[in-house]
Amino acid sequence: MVFLYDLGIGFYTLMIRLASLKNAKAKAWLAGRKNLLKKISKELNPTIQYTWFHFASLGEFEQGRSVMEHLKATKKDIHILITFFSPSGYEIRKNYALADHVFYLPSDTATHAREFVSLVKPVMAVFTKYEYWYHYFDELHKNQIPLYVISAIFRKNQPFFQFYGDLHRRMLQCVSHFFVQNEESKLLLQTLSINQVTVSGDTRFDRVAENASHPKSFDLIKSFCGEAQVFVAGSTWPADEKLLAQLIKQHPDWKLIIAPHEISEEKINALEALFDSNSAIRYSALNTPQVAIRKFQYEILIIDNVGMLSSLYQYGCIAYIGGGFGSGIHNTLEAAAFGLPILFGPNYYKFQEAKDMIDLGAAFSIKNGSEFETVLDKIGVSHDLVETCGCGKTAKAYVENNTGATARIIHHILGV
Repeated sequence: MVFLYDLGIGFYTLMIRLASLKNAKAKAWLAGRKNLLKKISKELNPTIQYTWFHFASLGEFEQGRSVMEHLKATKKDIHILITFFSPSGYEIRKNYALADHVFYLPSDTATHAREFVSLVKPVMAVFTKYEYWYHYFDELHKNQIPLYVISAIFRKNQPFFQFYGDLHRRMLQCVSHFFVQNEESKLLLQTLSINQVTVSGDTRFDRVAENASHPKSFDLIKSFCGEAQVFVAGSTWPADEKLLAQLIKQHPDWKLIIAPHEISEEKINALEALFDSNSAIRYSALNTPQVAIRKFQYEILIIDNVGMLSSLYQYGCIAYIGGGFGSGIHNTLEAAAFGLPILFGPNYYKFQEAKDMIDLGAAFSIKNGSEFETVLDKIGVSHDLVETCGCGKTAKAYVENNTGATARIIHHILGV
């Protein structure tokens, strides 16, 4: 089984190499790993033992961020080392102030794992949600280094619970303690005789609640919004954007802030083409002299950079979350924390928080433009009654009622 796993890792790397000829993200993935272990060896202080946090990408970073920050606040003398699998996480957070070092994760081979653990000498390792790498887990286990998986979630159809999942089950045996999001995950692990499990909840609730209480302020966006009602659309894809383009035509008195999931020049150009050139403007152009006089005339603001979305919802009355017409919706909790009614496409079933908020009447799934309009009318858009419909307050209460996972994790790890 390990041979097949290694073969899979090698094949994946080969596919990345081929993709890098045309794909910028694949190219960055490769470039970031060139001579990586030499770079790590050169930059690390060999006398320091690090607390190692690994994240797949930016979303997982935000999920684990509250644990890192509370751990550092509790034990100020710890040294934090972060690794990312994806370029999107690394490029945005490579200068994260709380970390001593931020690197890509070397590909998961026995040699890489052995050398990495030897260099880092972690006092503990913390992985988030879905990240399971056999050789790294095995090496940590061999060296008796505590390994924690936080905000973990398990489903019956995952390889761990299938007849062919022996290698995946061996990974689970290497984990010192699981902090899972729900009781179902705990019960599934117990079917494998894994009992070092705490139902702590999802750390994302803590992170989004903290963010909503102290959001970044953007004067240009506040100026753009003026006194208008604002629709904020986050992490959108082309199918979402076509719906939104129809929507804004039906509601010309509203303003739309749209933050697409991908912000390459090609993608932004395609998004701009959906709107009248006199009605849409990029955020990067909002402060240029030729725009300053006309900024209030624009109805659509296209966010063409990263790192802003989680605070943009403070300017909205309603939120739309993208991805529901593709592989799955993105983060709904960021908007919920600001007390906004939430809409998204039909593919949301893997996301418990989305299902919960639909049941509570705080969120709505739509399949087409007609359903979009029906929901908007239901929550009072046509009568400027959004703030009084109660959906947003319900969404915010849902977030507040589910905080506390970070404190439970810190208490278990540190005993405080």
